[in-house]
Amino acid sequence: MRTTSKPSIPAAQAARKARRPRLLAAWLSAAAMGMAAPAAAAALPAAVDGQSLPSLAPMLETIQGAVVNLSTTTRLPPRENPMFRDPFFRRYFGLPQRRRSSSLGSGVIVDAAKGYVVTNHHLIDKADEISVTTGDGRSLEAVLVGSDANSDIAVIQIESDQLTAIPLGDSGRLRVGDFVVAIGNPFGLSQTVTSGIISALGRSGLGIEDYEDFIQTDASINPGNSGGALVDLRGRLIGINTAIFHRGGGSVGIGFAIPIDMVKALMAQMIEHGDIRRGLLGVAMQDLTPSLADAFGLSGKKGAVVSRVIPDSGAFDAGIQEGDVIVGLNDTTVDDSADLRNAVGLLRAGAAVQVRFYRDGELQSVNARIKDTGGFAADDRGLARRLAGARFRAAEPRPEYGGGVEVVEIEAGSPAARSGLQEKDIVISVNRRRVESLEEMETVVRRADTALLIKLLRNRQMRFVVIQ
Repeated sequence: MRTTSKPSIPAAQAARKARRPRLLAAWLSAAAMGMAAPAAAAALPAAVDGQSLPSLAPMLETIQGAVVNLSTTTRLPPRENPMFRDPFFRRYFGLPQRRRSSSLGSGVIVDAAKGYVVTNHHLIDKADEISVTTGDGRSLEAVLVGSDANSDIAVIQIESDQLTAIPLGDSGRLRVGDFVVAIGNPFGLSQTVTSGIISALGRSGLGIEDYEDFIQTDASINPGNSGGALVDLRGRLIGINTAIFHRGGGSVGIGFAIPIDMVKALMAQMIEHGDIRRGLLGVAMQDLTPSLADAFGLSGKKGAVVSRVIPDSGAFDAGIQEGDVIVGLNDTTVDDSADLRNAVGLLRAGAAVQVRFYRDGELQSVNARIKDTGGFAADDRGLARRLAGARFRAAEPRPEYGGGVEVVEIEAGSPAARSGLQEKDIVISVNRRRVESLEEMETVVRRADTALLIKLLRNRQMRFVVIQ
């Protein structure tokens, strides 16, 4: 609740009396000069010294229609009640109905001719219906083109004439301090515009997504802004708003957007293939700290240190070794391990890449191939029924756990779901035996006659799960 302070009544009356002579004198002076009496309130002039005042309105008028309101409907399974297992209740009351869940967010039209709209994965995940409301009030049904949970990007498509698309910018040329504008539908308030600056670039390690290279901004971003546009002052799309840091649900001036260069690479794969099929280079890596740089004779350099090479991986086949310091991948400069991970994450399995690295103080270059992770479902390989309904793939190796096996999908109500496994879990060992590949996990599980003791990494914490 806003509070204001007011003067006492006698003081206010005295102030009004003091102003009357000045107002009367101004009115008489204006009248004597043949001018109209001064207005009670003055507006800002349209121009000063012949120069128009700066405004974002002309830019926004051309692009604001490209930001749309997104609403989804998801049919959830009914809550299970033991009474409905009784045929008597089923006969007279019927089966429980599926529940419906709805969500609201934003999207950005990036291709008016084909109707492509970019938004966040978490907005449309498992949605049965996706509805788009354009800036002029039209309601359109959308179909899913492709989606990627690891980067939180999705592409949907609508069919309509007279759509407005937003031009794409270049996030690689952004600088801290650049002015930006956020457009979205916070709290369902459509076409809301806020402004600010770029507070930081390359934010990672936040635990929001698997692949993080966020633009941080102080432009006000609130619930409902997700999937909306972050644009520069020329009206070019430089990011997709995705998350906020908050204490209590509101904006505190720390918002994050996925850079448009990452979005463009993922969007092209989704439109061409319908999904993102990532592969692995096959290295565990860590940042090149100043102390490590001195030890390697690379003072003043940046890069990602290879701490381990996975056998039979693309890096292994190309001859990359532990202790190599990777500084480039194709045309991308690698300053740290996050840069390398993001660069590999934008490549499709099977892609050929040029890796630049320092070894013994000398800059070298090799060609490598990004290998497919070879994901599989438990049922595909005859793994124990207790893991049925789960799908696995080789996890990208990291210094904290080396290699492992990632749970990428779990079917609701399946034995795997009841076991306590969750999506994005990284299986480190089974029955105290280290598993660094799909084949190793398959071997250990097949040989297990008793319960499975699984050590896994979840939300950056190690824990054990017992599966009977």
